[in-house]
Amino acid sequence: MDLRIEGKTALVTGGSHGIGLATALALAREGCGVHIASRTHERLMRAAVQFRYLPGGCSTHEFDALDPASVDRLAREVIEAGGVDILVNNVGGGGRWGSTPLETPMETYDQVYQKNARAAVQLTLGLLPAMLERGWGRVVTISSIHGREAGSTPAFMMAKSAEIALMKGLAVDRSLSGRGVTFNTVAPGFISIPGKDTEPSRGTPEEVATAVVFLCSQQARHINGACLVVDGGEGKAF
Repeated sequence: MDLRIEGKTALVTGGSHGIGLATALALAREGCGVHIASRTHERLMRAAVQFRYLPGGCSTHEFDALDPASVDRLAREVIEAGGVDILVNNVGGGGRWGSTPLETPMETYDQVYQKNARAAVQLTLGLLPAMLERGWGRVVTISSIHGREAGSTPAFMMAKSAEIALMKGLAVDRSLSGRGVTFNTVAPGFISIPGKDTEPSRGTPEEVATAVVFLCSQQARHINGACLVVDGGEGKAF
């Protein structure tokens, strides 16, 4: 299937490994120019090698999702490079930070929210005006099945629920509807990340990436405000 996104430009945060890297590679194979952003220089350099012979190509950016100033700086760098048509808010984590709710400091709640939801808000609002001006854009945020149902820490579930709410809220906002930009969420279950977890019964980053890239396609233009679950039937929510 021709997804009709050749020549588009994408930014994928957390794009140096796991779901982010798989998504960035899949977009590049479709002919998109891709910016990948990550905290670790070494990982970015290793990831960039994999784009060498792909049609879209790759630019790398170092940023720290826990630092609001760093997130804003990433948005400026991408805008100065010409902006993007596709934003994949993939960076996140913190599901194992803290201990019991009463023993987890407020700082941890703030950090989990910043790394997941607030970073997504900053980048989406920073890059959205240019998408609206061009009349075409795709914003896909990677949440979790634990943004839809219980199963992780309160801090993580709150942050991941907020990401789903952000995409839905933007999708139904009257000032944004009908202007060519869609906002969707993908909620993975447990995914086997190379080097971390190789449980064969779990999904792969590439399987999540397939869903993300379809939502970025021209064919998915009428999918807006959806939360697409990719969990192999693991979740219990309807």
